[in-house]
Amino acid sequence: MDEINTQLLADARKPLPMEPGKPKREDYEYERHGVCNVFLACEPLVGTRVTMTATQQTKQEWAEFVRRLAEEHYPAADKIVLVLDNLNTHTLAALYEVFPVAQARRLCQRFEVHYTPKHGSWLNMAEIELSALDRQCLSQRLASYAQAEQQVAAWTTRRNQQHITIDWRFTAEDASIKLKHLYPSIKD
Repeated sequence: MDEINTQLLADARKPLPMEPGKPKREDYEYERHGVCNVFLACEPLVGTRVTMTATQQTKQEWAEFVRRLAEEHYPAADKIVLVLDNLNTHTLAALYEVFPVAQARRLCQRFEVHYTPKHGSWLNMAEIELSALDRQCLSQRLASYAQAEQQVAAWTTRRNQQHITIDWRFTAEDASIKLKHLYPSIKD
């Protein structure tokens, strides 16, 4: 799982529509309307993803996303494995700050968390999905949080219906070479 921020931008002037022989014309000026954060978790071999839009990127929003994963999307799962980066909000302790102790404990017991190494976010497959989300959905001007939420939900539905999987080709052998500084050396 991972997240991405995007600026909410509105057109300063109404774009001119397409006409025969002329493309749609947009002014380069825009109006800023804040930011939107999108959390994304993916199941790369199944081809499903879960997204949640939020107005901020804090421990509270992260904890709510994790709660939704456990209780709404994977309620029958005994263990949910999360691979994520080392952002300071990505900690199971955040669940105890946001939810009652009993609920936080119940949630924590359901997650197995693996952090990517420092400067190793490329090992997080959610980055691939975020790149697709950014190119296919967030690169357009989204003027409001509601519009961003609608577009992200539509993108998620479409992508899940297509069951687009990730063909991960980074093997354990590749890891032992590329990440040799993380593996213990055995000397006779």
